Amino acid sequence: MTASTLTEHTVTVDGKPIFVAEAGTGEPVVMLHGGGPGASGVSNYSRNIDALAAHYRVIVPDMPGYGRSAKGVDQHDPFGYLADMIRGLLDELGVSTAHLVGNSYGGAAALRLALDTPHRVDTLILMGPGGIGTTRGLPTAGLQSLLSYYGGEGPSRDKLATFIRTYLVYDGAAVPDDLIDVRYRASIDPEVIAHPPLRRPSGLRTLWRMDLTRDRRLKELTTPTLVLWGREDKVNRPAGGPMLFNLLPNARLVMTPHTGHWMQWERAELFNRLVIEFLEDQR
Repeated sequence: MTASTLTEHTVTVDGKPIFVAEAGTGEPVVMLHGGGPGASGVSNYSRNIDALAAHYRVIVPDMPGYGRSAKGVDQHDPFGYLADMIRGLLDELGVSTAHLVGNSYGGAAALRLALDTPHRVDTLILMGPGGIGTTRGLPTAGLQSLLSYYGGEGPSRDKLATFIRTYLVYDGAAVPDDLIDVRYRASIDPEVIAHPPLRRPSGLRTLWRMDLTRDRRLKELTTPTLVLWGREDKVNRPAGGPMLFNLLPNARLVMTPHTGHWMQWERAELFNRLVIEFLEDQR
């Protein structure tokens, strides 16, 4: 867990509370977490905040629908809604531009924010982002597990442990029981059960809107971008790495072996070094 001195506060965006943790000083780096059950900002980046806060002002929100932030997400355009809320958060914090780090669901939100308002994003660091080729083939087993968590007989600790240890990381034995316990408790918040933030797209229009590789603006997005992808990612296909690299005109791609969907956690030392080197190089 992070040892940095974190300040915690809640910011109101469009009438809804967004919980934020901050550490460090300097250029703002906003870290957006993934969409797995029970996720939150600080837990998702527990192995990265210290390293980045030594150089930057690290801003780690709980995404809308998760943690201590407002529940409920616009299911007609989820990524657009998340991008609008994060942009509103930056407005409330007085941040005109920022470096955006996004994992999975948070990666899709970061990319959509950059597509909608590129002048607000200095750089992008995307780890196995969602929305990359999602309409091209059946969902992965990991994504099926994630989307079915609140279905059937409802959430359970066993279902969550299976998702995290089988699909989220390469080495499931490395995930401690207390991490499963914390995420499970968060996943059964009554408000979350009533309004699951990540669910199966309802309708073809929504499905296509959530496939960001079909957005023609990608080829014109010149924001410096670092794409990171685990070769054993079972949630978002590793083929998305080269796909995104070839679409973005100013992208770098790093794919790592023996790494699943949660690169920032299971390859934390490498992740921290790559991110810091990339951000320093942009100066």
